[in-house]
Amino acid sequence: MFVSILTDTFTVCRDAAGIAGNIFAFGLFVSPIPTFRRIIRNQSTEQFSGLPYVYALLNCMICTWYGTPLISHDNVLVMTVNSIGAVFQIAYIILFTVYADKEKKMRMLGLLLGVFGLLAIIVAGSMQIVDREARWIFVGLLSCGSLISMFASPLFIINLVIQTKSVEYMPFYLSLSTFLMSTSFFLYGIFNFDAFIYVPNGIGTILGIVQLALYFYYKRKSVEDSREPLIVSHA
Repeated sequence: MFVSILTDTFTVCRDAAGIAGNIFAFGLFVSPIPTFRRIIRNQSTEQFSGLPYVYALLNCMICTWYGTPLISHDNVLVMTVNSIGAVFQIAYIILFTVYADKEKKMRMLGLLLGVFGLLAIIVAGSMQIVDREARWIFVGLLSCGSLISMFASPLFIINLVIQTKSVEYMPFYLSLSTFLMSTSFFLYGIFNFDAFIYVPNGIGTILGIVQLALYFYYKRKSVEDSREPLIVSHA
């Protein structure tokens, strides 16, 4: 009886964390919209790079594949959030390609074909692994590595914030969404006993805390500096 209640409690907590993660992830998915408004308004991609959207698409697709019942057990919420993320990334890539110059268009199309080709290799290769556990470990390691590298990408921004002592290049809501989503899926992975989910998202949670701490520190510091008198009086 006690084991049954404990199992049900873990299931409820896992599902709640997964649903919260799906909601918070939406903040990440819509964060590039201001950039694309500018691109559409100016009819040009200017100096923006399309690589982050290509890489995000690959990450979403690998994680979607990991979340399917063919690979892992009861990870539907991982599959849903990443499939929605993949749709957003494809839309961004299409818009970027439409407004890019000819050279960028060809590069983006080549990268997009490369992403789908790599995904096809991963799917076909993993399905050749007959042993279910070995297949889960293989795709899980790919998913985990992809997530860790994605969460590590803000290290450049963190370094930039420390160097410039400015939070201009680290939007608050983007950092908050990253932290909340990572924390939600960290808990989801814990309740689902899935190291391939809680390890990378645990790293993402730590990096999210660092980003928020830096934001509030340098934001407060800039406010304090702005209160200092421009001319020091010695009267």
